[in-house]
Amino acid sequence: MAAAVPALKHWRTALERVEKFVSPLYFTDCNLRGRLFGQRHPVAALSSFLTPERLRYQDAVQQDFRPAQVGDRFGPTWWTCWFRVELIIPEAWIGQEIHLCWESDGEGLVWRDGEPVQGLTTEGEKNSYILTNRLGEGDPRSLTLYVEVACSGLLGAGKGTMIAPPDPEKMFQLKRAELAVFHRDIHLLLVDLELLLGIAKGLGKDNQRSFQALYTANQMVNVCDPARPETFPVAQALASHFFGQRGGDSQHTLHAMGHCHIDTAWLWPFKETVRKCARSWVTAVKLMEQNADFIFVCSQAQQLEWVKSHYPSLYAQLQEFACRGQFVPVGGTWVEMDGNLPSGEAMVRQFLQGQRFFLQEFGKLCSEFWLPDTFGYSAQLPQIMRGCGITRFLTQKLSWNLVNSFPHHTFLWEGLDGSPVLVHFPPGDSYGMQGNVEEGHPGLGGPTHCPSFQVLKTVTNNQDKGRANHSAFLFGFGDGGGGPTQTMLDRLRRLDHTDGLPRVQLSSPDQLFQALESDQGKLCTWVGELFLELHNGTYTTHAQIKKGNRECERILHDVELLSSLALARGTHFLYPAAQLQHLWRLLLLNQFHDVVTGSCIQLVAEDAMKHYEDIRSHGNTLLSAAAGALCAGEPGPKGLLVVNTLPWKRTEVLALPNPGGAQTLALVTVPSIGYAPAPPAPTSPQPLLPQQPVSVMQEVRRPLLRVLWGTSLHGICWAVLGGQEVRIQAILAQCPPLSHRKPVLAQAGTLAVGSEGGLRGSAWFLLQISPSSRLSQEVVLDIGCPYVRFHTEVYWHEAHKFLKVEFPARVRSPQATYEIQFGHLQRPTHYNTSWDWARFEVWTHRWMDLSEHGFGLALLNDCKYGASVRGNILSLSLLRAPKAPDATADMGCHKFTYALMPHEGSFQDAGVIPAAYSLNFPLLVLPAPGPAPTTAWSAFSLSSPAVVLETIKQAETITQKRTLVLRLYEAHGSHVNCWVHTSLPVQEAVLCDLLERRDPAGHLPFQDSRLKVTFSPFQVRSLLLVLQPPST
Repeated sequence: MAAAVPALKHWRTALERVEKFVSPLYFTDCNLRGRLFGQRHPVAALSSFLTPERLRYQDAVQQDFRPAQVGDRFGPTWWTCWFRVELIIPEAWIGQEIHLCWESDGEGLVWRDGEPVQGLTTEGEKNSYILTNRLGEGDPRSLTLYVEVACSGLLGAGKGTMIAPPDPEKMFQLKRAELAVFHRDIHLLLVDLELLLGIAKGLGKDNQRSFQALYTANQMVNVCDPARPETFPVAQALASHFFGQRGGDSQHTLHAMGHCHIDTAWLWPFKETVRKCARSWVTAVKLMEQNADFIFVCSQAQQLEWVKSHYPSLYAQLQEFACRGQFVPVGGTWVEMDGNLPSGEAMVRQFLQGQRFFLQEFGKLCSEFWLPDTFGYSAQLPQIMRGCGITRFLTQKLSWNLVNSFPHHTFLWEGLDGSPVLVHFPPGDSYGMQGNVEEGHPGLGGPTHCPSFQVLKTVTNNQDKGRANHSAFLFGFGDGGGGPTQTMLDRLRRLDHTDGLPRVQLSSPDQLFQALESDQGKLCTWVGELFLELHNGTYTTHAQIKKGNRECERILHDVELLSSLALARGTHFLYPAAQLQHLWRLLLLNQFHDVVTGSCIQLVAEDAMKHYEDIRSHGNTLLSAAAGALCAGEPGPKGLLVVNTLPWKRTEVLALPNPGGAQTLALVTVPSIGYAPAPPAPTSPQPLLPQQPVSVMQEVRRPLLRVLWGTSLHGICWAVLGGQEVRIQAILAQCPPLSHRKPVLAQAGTLAVGSEGGLRGSAWFLLQISPSSRLSQEVVLDIGCPYVRFHTEVYWHEAHKFLKVEFPARVRSPQATYEIQFGHLQRPTHYNTSWDWARFEVWTHRWMDLSEHGFGLALLNDCKYGASVRGNILSLSLLRAPKAPDATADMGCHKFTYALMPHEGSFQDAGVIPAAYSLNFPLLVLPAPGPAPTTAWSAFSLSSPAVVLETIKQAETITQKRTLVLRLYEAHGSHVNCWVHTSLPVQEAVLCDLLERRDPAGHLPFQDSRLKVTFSPFQVRSLLLVLQPPST
């Protein structure tokens, strides 16, 4: 017999031959893919019931189930359909692997014997549940399962597009429900063939190893007959020979970790996230049971707390696998928060609450910060991380930059104060590697999932070749997709150490960072913020959420401060630790990166507003209780207490309530972190203080309001309306920076003087912005106040518009200063480079400043975050009008205040920082339940204006009931020694970290009611003050 003649060589022909052999679309009647499942059998019985509620299993199974069948439709959006699935396995299937094959719209969870066992999601490639790996002689043949199907997709229920508002009437369909025999040997052959195809495509025609992969795959097709299982071992041996060829020692190593990033809320509400966690994590548990080397990482303490409450048996399994080292909690925070908008103290609390939870529930603190998805990273994060016991950071969102490619994947990040942390961006630019073959030809029936492309991209895309030889490879379907699959694990194991590819090992975050730390001396350093050049509108969208965030941060600050002082001065006051923890966790939940930023659907925004209302309501109750306890036992008549929660003395005009309901203006002086009795209502005109009184004038010729004060400030005069000094601009939300800018040219409908002067001068006006929107504004200047306030009310009904206010200043500077957490930084006012103009819209907190030598102009606000300075124009973003994913975002009435503050000298010396604090922390006028004190009292004062006492609270540790935590930071950017004076009965003072752990060498001498603390620029320091036992 003549020898076989080799076929002609043709790359595309060979490639398509293999592709069609494994295709799920073409030739499935005779190719290998079509034999993956063997015999099939219908379910014995199927019934269902619909509910608008998210019921617990125990309640759901008691409901009235009615007959159902494949093809039935159910819904609408956000409802739940429960299916009862009764199964009888054929006797002939003994010895086989049996699956329940299930395909439906929505996200499913299989329940067996009263416990969740696996998630089902078409998008997450989880369309079957393994009933048994091998049906035994004595195994039961009949059983009943329940499948809980949420009427929402993996990414919500957008109408038409993913990011569109949800379709409330969307219906869902059950498409498949049957038993089937699964052929594991065919599955493994498919894994090998898809990998070989991926290697051939990924390495390309110029690579020898690529041809070897394609040749091997072609040979496997030659020897493998899908209808004859006895041919499979020969094909498997060919693949094993190829994958058994090892690479060299210089290969890049990928640390593969199972991952399932789940947004705590986004295109679905918080309550649905609870179920997404259960669906995904129970699937990961099954993989951990079957694969002892599989490691699954999980962040966000809030999600774990939800699972602990709603799925206790699943949570116990997670704790068990954590003890084995397979389930690895990471991140150290309560949620994956936004990296820009939360205050410095709120960021500290993310770690404090998160790390304490992980320590309590899993026995260890997290050593790495895990924030793969957010909208930017504050320059103070490195210092906050290190203060919470974290020196490692993993993220990847800067790969989404719209303009510039970030130059590193592994580097040292140096924060505002100089604190360094090791940062790693997975070079595959993804936190959910799924093996999508973008370069493939799905239309030809090629494999749609092959990790060799992503494996190769991780190496070729790495920006730090030669410096770092290790990278993270995070694999799994996120947002409820169930995380990793067995197929992914099988593929990655096959690529363990194959020649021509990087080495792949199933690993953990600790192993990854240990490997990176060994080469840390070779890495480059990035200094300052990590700015995301995308999603700039999130600094402004959903203004009510932004306002709630700022207000609730203030409320919790004030409650903690007054409660701490009441604890220190009283003998019976009980610090409301449990209530405060609950309120803080609500606030931290709302600071998730798709909530506080406003990038969520309407249901989420409504839930967030309810959370803020709870914080306001309960917070104000706690505030009144603390104030009452603070002044208990003081002599004096019943009256009002004026409280200052800031660390400097304040003299301000205050509107005090009168018995008849009216208000009286009074000039009040309150010491730092203390109180003063409210002055009695004046019976006669008060003599003016040496300060120049306020005056307001209205010109007759045109509607122009002039606010005049301080002749020393270069004779500055602002035309608030009618001139060119101040303009309100409307800008299209999605247009390029500074394009399509449209001034609101309408004349004021009304302009009137409110108060002509004395203690307070004010005027107000109305402005029709458009036929649908209008603005009213009161311009207020108080005696002695360094800024003019703009109390603003807007009725806003627009589409795709952006409302800004702009202040041209007679100032020239190449950079402007913006407040961030625990400090400030400079950004350019020009567009010299692409890195400059990519920051056409930036974020700030309470203030921004544009200064030249000797003079400057600061713009303050009480609830805004979006801002910019270009040239000499300071711009504050007020409102947006996007229509997706929430068509109602920002519609309605808004009230907010911003302020303009001219100053001589630097902004530090002029007091811009305390002025912005004062705008955001108004003096509190609280009714004293008993006699109000007759004299002023101060708990703390500081010797240096460069230092801010940000927080006073009780220590978290139960054993430290009478121990206070003080958090201070250096705000000017200087080295300084600061004396902290206190009137509290302090027994001991010691430095601690942000987790409130004592510094063994941090004892601070406390004498003459004061102690000295040393600061470097922008350094945050925390102190433990142990109070003396209360006198009996």
